[in-house]
Amino acid sequence: MTFNILMILTSHERMDGTDAMTGVWLGEMTDPYYEFVDAGFNVTMASPLGGEPPLDPMSKLTEHITTSNRRYLNDKAARQQFANTLKLENMHACAFDGVFISGGHGPLWDLARHPAVGRLLLEFVKEDKPIAAVCHGPAALLPLADLYPGYLIGKQLTAFSNMEETLVMRHNNIPFELESRLKEYGADFSAAKLPFSPHVVLDGQLITGQNPLSAASTAQTMVELLTYPR
Repeated sequence: MTFNILMILTSHERMDGTDAMTGVWLGEMTDPYYEFVDAGFNVTMASPLGGEPPLDPMSKLTEHITTSNRRYLNDKAARQQFANTLKLENMHACAFDGVFISGGHGPLWDLARHPAVGRLLLEFVKEDKPIAAVCHGPAALLPLADLYPGYLIGKQLTAFSNMEETLVMRHNNIPFELESRLKEYGADFSAAKLPFSPHVVLDGQLITGQNPLSAASTAQTMVELLTYPR
């Protein structure tokens, strides 16, 4: 059986109060993408604005280049798909078996409040299909919780932590700290003892990863959940 995954990417490219750019963190797109592809899954990419999403320039620096990033640079089909993402407003859960939300700081601006995000994720919840999100991707759970009051109360999850936000020195250039906001919604938040270490949390059909190093394992967890349902 072939599974179809919707990958949601941010369209937002600028930090607050600075000239610094943001967008999709490259490895948080490429690592999961190849986990899905290598498992025989089909991946469809979508974003709020459609077209080519912005890439966080820092994620393209030498120290952040992963094996999957290098593979992507030589993958014409993947690059073409990324350059032509579909519009979120046209997506529906009935066409997919699961949804994966990539990070980068951009989701704090657009995915955290885009009406199509809440509507779409609510469809996945109602159809009992898995939702996975990594790093700042869990910001997309906020509009879902606005449409489904109580969804995040007691929900075990993780995301880019306040400590990590401070260490990357971007906490003064973002609209809110994601860990704090998720806790305000009642989430049972956990983080790795060592910042930037891999950490993945599974709660029912919700899978969350803390940071870029958690992206592959977050996708692996979704692959296992779909392939070997509980």
